[in-house]
Amino acid sequence: MKNLKIFIIATALAFFSCEKVVDIEVPSIAPKLVIDANFNVFFDETPVTANTDIKLSLSSDYFDEEIPTVADATVFITNTTDNTVINYNHSNNGTYSAINAFIPEDNASYELTVVYNGETYKGNATKIKSTPFIDAFQGDETLFSGEETEVKISFNDDINVENYYLFNFTNNLYSTLEDRFFNGTEYNFSFFYGEDDIELPTNATIQMAGISKDYYTYFRILSTQSGQNGGGPFEAVPSALLGNIVNTTDDANYPLGYFHISETDTFNLDLIEK
Repeated sequence: MKNLKIFIIATALAFFSCEKVVDIEVPSIAPKLVIDANFNVFFDETPVTANTDIKLSLSSDYFDEEIPTVADATVFITNTTDNTVINYNHSNNGTYSAINAFIPEDNASYELTVVYNGETYKGNATKIKSTPFIDAFQGDETLFSGEETEVKISFNDDINVENYYLFNFTNNLYSTLEDRFFNGTEYNFSFFYGEDDIELPTNATIQMAGISKDYYTYFRILSTQSGQNGGGPFEAVPSALLGNIVNTTDDANYPLGYFHISETDTFNLDLIEK
């Protein structure tokens, strides 16, 4: 029996001593320019305001903790309807703001130009219409854990347009929606915050933006790849998902990101502990 015990211990030691730490080399790709130019026109405010900031960064390797920002680009927008040029300045952390604030107009086409590292990037967008909220309030239902917080949303969909919507809930939790099954009706749905998503009680801000079909498809794929990381899907770009911006100098060195203009409505509500 002693010999059996010694044999078992010796075998176990031999097994564990054979374990090795294997370093897997992850291939590194040349950084791509990431252009986050998603404008929100808050049409239901008086007066109407708009967020027209543009964020520039460089893609990084998957395990990198920091995303490098770009501070030395030339950025401007051209209203191709009347050839008005809106110039931008870098403010901080890769964010560029219009020198003179502007509100994107209805039925106008805008061209974004970014000149960086000797190359020129361009994209085009027109404002996508939306609709205001009817109501948003806290509900009583839960899902799996019983600790979720329900928010009930209602709005009227425009029967004359094929609509696509992007909802941004507090803490950059996103949801997309198309009107295929409720075109032209009053639509109601529920969104559930997980118990780790928010700390109650709190004031929640919900945004509903009208988006194009192409951006709807792009955003759904991007969100699936990057996940609900709390910083928004453009905080990390895990793969070469092409948007609507091209490199006119060298098409092989394509950028990542999107140029889009959305009519957006905002709703604030107080969420309480149940």
